[in-house]
Amino acid sequence: MTDVGVRDVRGVREVREVLGVRGVRHAVRRGAERVGAATPAGRDRAVDALRAAAVLGVVLGHWLVTALVADSGTLRTASPLQHMPWLTPVSWMFQTLAVFFLVGGHVATRSLASARARGVPYHHWLTARLTRLFAPVAAVLTLWTIAALALLLSGAEFGTVRTLVKLALSPLWFLVVFAALTAATPLLTRLNPLWPLAVVLHVDLLRFGLGGPSGLGWVNVAAGWLVPYTLGAAWTRGELERRRAGWILLAGGAAATAGLVAWAGYPASMVGVPGEGTSNLDPPTLAVVTFGLAQCGLALLLRERLRRAMRRPVAWAAVALVNLSAMTVFLWHQTALMATTATGLLAGHLPGLHTVPDSLGWVGARLLWLPVFALALAVCWAAFRSFEQGAGGRGRRSRVVRAHRPSDRGAAVEARHV
Repeated sequence: MTDVGVRDVRGVREVREVLGVRGVRHAVRRGAERVGAATPAGRDRAVDALRAAAVLGVVLGHWLVTALVADSGTLRTASPLQHMPWLTPVSWMFQTLAVFFLVGGHVATRSLASARARGVPYHHWLTARLTRLFAPVAAVLTLWTIAALALLLSGAEFGTVRTLVKLALSPLWFLVVFAALTAATPLLTRLNPLWPLAVVLHVDLLRFGLGGPSGLGWVNVAAGWLVPYTLGAAWTRGELERRRAGWILLAGGAAATAGLVAWAGYPASMVGVPGEGTSNLDPPTLAVVTFGLAQCGLALLLRERLRRAMRRPVAWAAVALVNLSAMTVFLWHQTALMATTATGLLAGHLPGLHTVPDSLGWVGARLLWLPVFALALAVCWAAFRSFEQGAGGRGRRSRVVRAHRPSDRGAAVEARHV
């Protein structure tokens, strides 16, 4: 082949590569524009962006600070925060539950008001919302019941099985609390957030300051998450529209948290750390609640920027996708982590996956495993998303986007909320 022919072939290949990249970009943009066009005009996209950030924050937080160490034929949990306390700020970035409860309170109170205006009975409204929460849970419980029995019958260590099941089902505590607050929404629409905050304060004074029973702390499981939930209700009432409210929450919450950690002996980590005598999260302490106030303040301050950002078709399509699959992602992300860890054991003890999280090398290796976890989660999403979108479909009407499909007769177009 002549030099000219070689250059021609190379040129054709380069053109094809460019066209292929451009074709993919064009297809992605067209799909994103279709999602944008199907989105109801009055939808507050900042709310969905905050929910997506909260869900992804929890997922990344678990993937970064949860380690399963292979030790003498068993798997035990460990945390890099235990061996490298200087990584504590990671828990500040990815412990985003307060934002989720803020958005949940806002959406629930707004939805309840809309249902009342349309004459929908409370029990119908509640059934629809709880179905949306718990329909996907059946798949998780079924799979892990079968998996646990299979592991025990195959001779697996009971401690290992218990560790795996506990991690897999740990997201369910959140659903129970969230469902209880959702059911109580009619009673919470006018509740001032200072009331549950005062309960948390007095509970901590009793158990830490006066030596009260440690079991008293479980009162804070309800009271602690009531604080951001009722802030969401205040948002619905229009009481948090001024930026001043956001700044007060951010500054006041941050200052209170810093004071509690520096002078009151609260842990700096906003998640539980193995070996620590006190956990800020299990059950919630005053420190994690004040930290949540700061997070809620920041979320409120970011609303306008998020609304502008969500005008970009690709950004909004990504957020819409996360919202449509939020429960699947939340329920299965720990399973994705454990499936990767268990499969990796076939190749031996792999760094960042089965080794003790006590060095920067482990951190670097764990970061490299994140795309693998994401791929495993994508497999779970493909396998089980029907439980979220289909099992709750009969009573569920999520208004993230509308999918327009021809009717069976072909004579009309039906709009279905998905």
